[in-house]
Amino acid sequence: MDERLYFKGKIGFITGGASGIGASLARLLAEYGCHVIVADIQERLAAQVVEEIEALGGTAQSVVLDVRDLQEFHRIVNDAPHLDFLFNNAGVGVGGYISDHEPEDWRIAIDVNLYGVIHGVRCGYEVMRKQAFGHIINTASMAGLIPSPAMAAYSASKSAVVSLSKSLRAEAAELGIKVSVLCPGAVNTPILKGGGINGRMPTAIPPEQQAAIFESLGPISPEAFAKRALQQIAANKEVIIVPSKLKLLWWLERLWPSMLTNFAFKQMQKILRPLGLQR
Repeated sequence: MDERLYFKGKIGFITGGASGIGASLARLLAEYGCHVIVADIQERLAAQVVEEIEALGGTAQSVVLDVRDLQEFHRIVNDAPHLDFLFNNAGVGVGGYISDHEPEDWRIAIDVNLYGVIHGVRCGYEVMRKQAFGHIINTASMAGLIPSPAMAAYSASKSAVVSLSKSLRAEAAELGIKVSVLCPGAVNTPILKGGGINGRMPTAIPPEQQAAIFESLGPISPEAFAKRALQQIAANKEVIIVPSKLKLLWWLERLWPSMLTNFAFKQMQKILRPLGLQR
């Protein structure tokens, strides 16, 4: 199905919509004729995204939302006239060796990346069940599909989002509700840099070396990701991997998991060992 027709005249709710993948999805959805609700804890940035959309002739509104707050999530979702698309996209990055992780590092990964999605599903699914239509799109990661050393807390949270999404898709199908899960590879967003509102880096890596590591992953732009993702959402794909070349790693993980684990180990050595970091 043509994605422009799929999204035209609909309402889309995006958490983490103030930057990165969320902001790019918001802009492109608005270009396709979808009214976008940009939800984010970053009030000023969310308002800027709405201003950009309106300047180009689209329609949007911003709301302040911390996805960890179930009560507020419920209130905001129920304020919408109806809900065609719910993008549970808000997330934080947590990187570094497990030996350096403190309880707070695990807590923020689970609270935002997993409970943020659980809260969205709880609120959005309730609305969509009454409507008997809707499409829930949860943002996970390639780190939720394949072994991801030095990203254990993040990977654990995203693996859970993949499993939740696939289970919900099977459960919701007979109700006329669709569910997809986005599994990006490296995308050039603030979450890659971490720090502050974007996440934590328990293992001490100088910023310039972090930048070099991320650049070695060949990140794509969030705009390129959004365009390819919306095409596959319109086609009602279950697991959406962008860039598509990374599907090979997912297939190998299912067919030959020990090889993927060995590959991940070697990649970790190649990227992190030159930094002289101790585990």
